[in-house]
Amino acid sequence: MTRSIRRLSPARTAAAALSSVALMAALSACGGSASGESGDALSDVDLVFDGALTVCTDTPYAPFEYEEKGKPVGFDIDLVRKVADKLDVDLDVIDSAFDDITSGDALNNDVCDVAISAMTITGERARVLDFSSPYFDAKQALITPRGSGLDTIEELAGTRVGVQKDTTGETYLSDYAPDSTQVVTFADAAGLQAALAADELDAAMLDNTVSGQFVSDNPRLKLAKEFDTGEQYGMAVKKDGNIPLLRAINGVLATMHEDGSYDEIYATYFG
Repeated sequence: MTRSIRRLSPARTAAAALSSVALMAALSACGGSASGESGDALSDVDLVFDGALTVCTDTPYAPFEYEEKGKPVGFDIDLVRKVADKLDVDLDVIDSAFDDITSGDALNNDVCDVAISAMTITGERARVLDFSSPYFDAKQALITPRGSGLDTIEELAGTRVGVQKDTTGETYLSDYAPDSTQVVTFADAAGLQAALAADELDAAMLDNTVSGQFVSDNPRLKLAKEFDTGEQYGMAVKKDGNIPLLRAINGVLATMHEDGSYDEIYATYFG
C-alpha cells in the first residue's frame, strides 16, 4: 500500500563515508527487516522502519515523481513500488530536497532506505552513495522562448540561464557555457520552470526527459537543443550500508526488463 508523500525539512548533518570492506564485514542493522522466508536473501534487507520501504524523492519532477490527488505517482514511483512489492512491505514516500539526496545526507543518516529521483549516476555522487544498475538514459536540453534566437549554448553569452541546484544541468553549463552567462540556480524544478514561464530567465537547462512535458504546457517555449551527455539514472542506498537492499533492487530491475513490465511502465509515461 502506498502512503501519501511526507514532507521533510532539509537535513544538513554531514554523513561520514565508511570503508566498503569494513562495512561489508560488519553490516549493521538500522531498523526492522523485510519479510521473507528463512534463508531467503530478502530476509537480510534492513529497513529504517519495520514493514515499509521508505523512499526519498524530490517532487515535483513530472513525469518521474509528482503528486496526483495527494498521492505520489510517476515513472520512478512505479519502479520503486515494484521493489516494495518484492519485499512485501508498504511504500512510504518522503519529499526531500534534491541536494540532501545527492549529498548522501538523507540516506546515510537513515532518513530513508532508498532514493529515486531521476538522479544521474556520477563519480562524485558514488563517493557518498551506492547506486543500483542504471534504469534510464537521459540527455540535457536547452529550453528557450520561441523567437529568442537562442538555439545553441554559444548564444547564451550575457543571458540568464536557470538550472536546478546540484544537478548535471548546472555542471554542464558551468563547463561549457560562455563565461558571461549568468547561471541562476533553483532549489527545485518547479521554481525553475515557473521563473522561465514568467520571463525571469532567458533560458533553462533541464533533463530532456522532463522538458517535453514542460514545453507542451508552455507553447511559447521550445526545446532548442539536446546535448548527449551519456547520463544514466540510478536508485541509491546508503554508502556501504545496505548491500542486500541494493541486490534486491538490481534483481527487481533485471526481472522487469525480462518480463516486459519495465516496458509497460515506460510506455505509460513516455509513449
